[in-house]
Amino acid sequence: MPRAPRVSPRVKVVVRRAEPDDFEAFWRTFKGESVYSGTLQEPLPSREAWRKRLAEPVEGDYLLVACINGEVVGNAGLHQSSKRPRRAHAMWVGMTVREDLQGKGVGTALMQALVDLADGWLNVFRLELTVFVDNKRAIALYRKFGFEIEGTHKAYALRAGEYVDAHFMARIRPKRLRV
Repeated sequence: MPRAPRVSPRVKVVVRRAEPDDFEAFWRTFKGESVYSGTLQEPLPSREAWRKRLAEPVEGDYLLVACINGEVVGNAGLHQSSKRPRRAHAMWVGMTVREDLQGKGVGTALMQALVDLADGWLNVFRLELTVFVDNKRAIALYRKFGFEIEGTHKAYALRAGEYVDAHFMARIRPKRLRV
């Protein structure tokens, strides 16, 4: 695993759109057990799978990366909830942060960028996500951005041989006053 970049109050996390050449960083991120076990991604991803995903993105999805000193250290995305017009107002959120940088502000930078994109540019009214009930750090992050638990899925996914529950969380865009 690469050495973690130094993170201090002076180091800025830069968020940008993901590029096809970022596939190696995605692959490295998802090699971390705390990363893939916190998502629905399978362990031991291949480089080729990530290369293909970034080279041929799904139309309507928005993939972002977080960089520290030019190095990709996390990623996040907004994904269409449905192709049906009656669900056009909603998008799913997915996010990962490299194992050695979790809890250092990278997730906050990514979530702020997603919320700004959804609210200010895409007219998304509802953001949705699932999070395993034992991922307290992620749940706290999502709550900070206005997500609320709407329900709990029992035995939602298999993780390391056990079925794990997951919360379904959503954020309804707050009303803004324009002057």
